[in-house]
Parts: sequence; C-alpha cells; structure tokens
Amino acid sequence: MTTRPILIHPDPRLKKRCDPVTEITEELRMAASDMLETMYDAPGVGLAGPQVGLMTRILVMDCVKDPEAAPRPMVLMNPEVTWASEALNTYEEGCLSIPEQYAEVTRPAEVKVRWLALDGSEREEHFAGLWATCVQHEIDHLNGKLFIDYLTPLKRQLITRKMEKLKRERARL
Repeated sequence: MTTRPILIHPDPRLKKRCDPVTEITEELRMAASDMLETMYDAPGVGLAGPQVGLMTRILVMDCVKDPEAAPRPMVLMNPEVTWASEALNTYEEGCLSIPEQYAEVTRPAEVKVRWLALDGSEREEHFAGLWATCVQHEIDHLNGKLFIDYLTPLKRQLITRKMEKLKRERARL
C-alpha cells in the first residue's frame, strides 16, 4: 500500500464526471488499498477516485470516530443513491482536496446506496448521520461536484482564491 498525492482544488480533474467501473482488476484493488491508506494518513473519513487522479467511479470511506471501536473501511464502486430521506441534516463539511476550509452543507439526513463491492457482489446499505453525509459528499466527487458548489458564489470564490494561493506556496517548496 502506498499513499497517493491528493489533488488540490482548483484542478480540472475534480470537476469531471468519472467513468463507471467495468471490470474489477488487480490494479483497481491496489488503487482501493492505496486510497484507504491515503485517506487514513490525511486524516479523513472519505476519499473519491478523482481526488487521487483516478477518473473512475470508486470511493472509500470509514466514518468510525471512536478510537475504541474497530475501523470499518469501505470501498464502493459505481455507487448510486437509491433513496433519500425528506429529512435534512446540516453538517460542517471539509474536503481533503480543499484543505482547512469548512462550510455548512445541507443534505438528506439518510440515504440508501447501492454499489459494487471489490468481490464483485452488489451491495446496498442504509446510511444515516456522518455516514450519510460522507457517502453523498464522495458521490458528488464522482460527478464532478465539490462541497463548495453548494455555497454562494462569493464564498466559493474566496475559498478558490485561498486554494490557488496554497498551491502557489506548495509549488515554491
């Protein structure tokens, strides 16, 4: 397993819709393993393919926060929301591709998601709380959407300028 560099906004790859997974290859399994290691190392609770330059519909997540509880790493390929609650939840979201920037985003409080697992089986699960927020955030990445796209144009522009400055500073190092 290897940590991969995380793309920082603005990057055109973060705004593109990803291609579906058509075949589960050893390369894709390695990528999933690398993505989990990268997410844990960051640290974060979710990471989508395009954030590491992988333009395919794959995401990883683990929203277990309790240090006493066992981790629950998940790999979802071709995930799709099959049901969303009418009840909404507002959560202060951040993103590994937009470091140190946070904003409140309102999404359905609960969702059912269907996906393809690494073993080729189809799975479906009901998510609530942080898990629901995280899976929706990561699916947005697969569709070329960032959490800042839910903000006002002014807030989005301010965050984008900060990220451009951060990228310039990192390039000088």
